[in-house]
Amino acid sequence: MSTIDTVAVLGAGTMGHGIAQVSAAIGCTVRLYDVNEDAVQGGLDRILSNLEKGIARGKVTEEARVTTLGNLSAVTTISEAVTGADLVVEAAPESMDLKESIFSEVDATAPDHAILATNTSSLSIAQIAAVVKDPTRFVGMHFFNPVHIMALVEVVWGPETSDAARDTAVDFARRLGKEPIVVKDAPGFASSRLGIVLGMEAIRMVEQSVASPEDIDKAMELGYRHPMGPLKLTDLIGLDVRLGIAEYLHETLGSDAFAPPALLRQMVADGKLGKKSGQGFYTW
Repeated sequence: MSTIDTVAVLGAGTMGHGIAQVSAAIGCTVRLYDVNEDAVQGGLDRILSNLEKGIARGKVTEEARVTTLGNLSAVTTISEAVTGADLVVEAAPESMDLKESIFSEVDATAPDHAILATNTSSLSIAQIAAVVKDPTRFVGMHFFNPVHIMALVEVVWGPETSDAARDTAVDFARRLGKEPIVVKDAPGFASSRLGIVLGMEAIRMVEQSVASPEDIDKAMELGYRHPMGPLKLTDLIGLDVRLGIAEYLHETLGSDAFAPPALLRQMVADGKLGKKSGQGFYTW
C-alpha cells in the first residue's frame, strides 16, 4: 500500500473543508483548493469554527488546533494542489461533467503514484475514472456530513480499481479514525441507495398528510433508533442535493421507489433547500 503524507482536497465547501480538516488533524500536509480566494477562505473559516467549537466542548485541545491549522494551506489552482500529492480527493458538487473536467486536469499534473478519489455519493466511479490514463488508481471515498464527526466512509471500487488502491483508501480512512465499508461501484452505492428510498417515502408521506415531518422523523428515531429522522437529514444534506441523487437513481435503476415526489420538486423550486437556506421541512 502507498503511504499518504500529502493530501489535495479539491473543493472547500460542505464536504471538502471537513475532509481537509480531518486529514490535517492526523498530520498530513493538506492543500485545500477552490475556484477563488473567497471560496477557499470560506472553507478555512469553517475549519477554524469547527476547531473552536471542539475546544469549547472539550473535544479538541489547543495543541491539536494549532497543529491542524499548521498543516493546511489554501490554493486556487488544481495544479498547485495536486503537485506532489499522495492522495487527491475531489469534493465538488454532484455533476458528472464537473467531476470529469476536474479529473482531466488532475490527471495532467498529479504524480503517477497518487491515489485519485471522488467523494461522490452516487455517481458512477467507472465513468469518472474513464477520463484518467490509469483508472486502476481511482476509487470512491464517500464521506458523510459533518465529516469531522461522522464515522462512516464508503470506499467504492470500480471495475478497474486495483486492490492496492482500494486497500490504501481503506487504510487511510482508518487513520482518520473512520469506519470504512467497501462497496462495489453500483448506482447509489450502499448508503445513498438505502437512504434515498427512505427519504423519498418520508416526503411522500408528508405530501399525503400521513403525519407531520416531526412525527415521521420521531417514528424512525424512537422506533428504529435512527440518530436522525429522514426529513431532518434531508434538510441537513440539502433538498436540491437529494433531488439530484433521486433523479439519477430513478433513471439508472428504473425503480419508482426513487421517483422524486412533486413536493420535493416544488420545495426546491421555491428555494426551500433545508438548513443552508434556513427553511426546508424544518425552520433553521
